[in-house]
Amino acid sequence: MTPEPPGPAGPSAAPDEPHPDLVAVLPRLTQLSAAFNKGRLTERAAEAAGLALDRPAIGVLVTLRTADQPLRIGEIADRMQVVGPHVTRQVQALEKRGLVRRVADPHDRRASLIEPTGAGLEAANRYVASLLGWFAEALTDWPRQDREDLTRLLTRLADDVTARLARIDTEE
Repeated sequence: MTPEPPGPAGPSAAPDEPHPDLVAVLPRLTQLSAAFNKGRLTERAAEAAGLALDRPAIGVLVTLRTADQPLRIGEIADRMQVVGPHVTRQVQALEKRGLVRRVADPHDRRASLIEPTGAGLEAANRYVASLLGWFAEALTDWPRQDREDLTRLLTRLADDVTARLARIDTEE
């Protein structure tokens, strides 16, 4: 009798596993997370872009770059999935370096919006170009359809996980 080949979940999935199709995903997520952190991807991209900024500061700049409009502190925090005071400290440090500035909110004179300065936008663009260059090299042998599928599925996963976590937070 020939043994059956392992199913889609792999050889280590227990027969009564509640989600056998997802068992193989967990080690891959852990592997990616470890590779990004251990490989210091964020720091390497910052160094290649000539930026002496830490990860949270870069996160604020990239968030503002991708927003394409000035944002309130709370909006930046929501997009980064962090708390407001954390963003406030980063914005203050970036202001001192001339990378962001506060502008009046046209809809609420009491509030201010944060936008990158010309230097801040250039810094964010250099960082993003460095990071995208790294990913382009990693995926250079992938067919175009595979890259498009990765983008589509990763976007869907990120959106669904973020929405699910937001629902859980509101239920607590």
